Amino acid sequence: MVKLRIGYPEDPDYQERLEEFEARIARGEKIEPGDWMPAEYRRQLIRMISQHAHSEWVGMLPEGAWITRAPSLRRKLILLAKVQDEAGHGQYLYHAAETLGITREEMVEALLSGKAKYSNIFNYPTLTWADVAIIGWLVDGMAIKNQTMLAQCSYGPYSRAMVRICAEETFHHKQGKEAVLLYAKGSPKQRRMVQDALNRWWWPTLMMAGPHDTDSPHTPLLLRWGIKTKTNDQIRQEFLNEHVPELLDAGLSIPDPDLRYDEKTGNWIHGPIPWDEFWKVIGGEGPMNRHRLEARRRAHEEGRWVREAMEAYAKRRLAQAAD
Repeated sequence: MVKLRIGYPEDPDYQERLEEFEARIARGEKIEPGDWMPAEYRRQLIRMISQHAHSEWVGMLPEGAWITRAPSLRRKLILLAKVQDEAGHGQYLYHAAETLGITREEMVEALLSGKAKYSNIFNYPTLTWADVAIIGWLVDGMAIKNQTMLAQCSYGPYSRAMVRICAEETFHHKQGKEAVLLYAKGSPKQRRMVQDALNRWWWPTLMMAGPHDTDSPHTPLLLRWGIKTKTNDQIRQEFLNEHVPELLDAGLSIPDPDLRYDEKTGNWIHGPIPWDEFWKVIGGEGPMNRHRLEARRRAHEEGRWVREAMEAYAKRRLAQAAD
């Protein structure tokens, strides 16, 4: 076994603790908040879980903008439920991260200051109602591929949060698929609208799985410690194999001239991904980066009085209990 000196270098028993920690993961045991863990394991989890929570929090915005413009009461109710679910997912994930010793305030401050990242996919605009449908089918479809993998995570609180989140995301995925298939069989205007949405969201969705494995420096350690159980490229391939045939069966065109089916492997092979765009968006230069952060900062400031009122109420209850 290659010896890693990651975290607690002053601990004379570090290597023994690390080997037992990795043995537990190999046996399929869950690591819980009170258990010993390498400092780097804790750091990587905080990075991943808080980024995931931020993505849910910011992810409410692109679709939430369409609540007042939904084409029917049924669609409005579905979208309201979905946006509410996303707020709840953020709550689950912030709580999971808090078990690692970071506070909610620290995580939110990192997001609002621009230090923390969230999924690149939410920095694109939703131009038509069909975008909401495509997000539900494709974006949530990619999210589910990643989240079902994370439900097997070695860290107990993250794993358990993902089990519940996946159950709710499955509803979002089905809702999006139903809407896309409906519009794909609809009027010429509806078909053009949903094809345009697919054209704009296809590549950002593939990028959502993350850089190719060769360009993902965190992946080897995350796999070793069971934080991830699949690589970025494996997740992306699963998404392609499931969704490409269904999109083609719906009569839609996938905007990738190099897309092909490999008979030997049974895989759909995509063309070159525009990674320059990915890194530009990650770096803050996407179409909606500034707008998304401004919206979250404004909401945070407008909600200040609620947080202050709750804090004052809690202090008063504590004072009353002490009397």
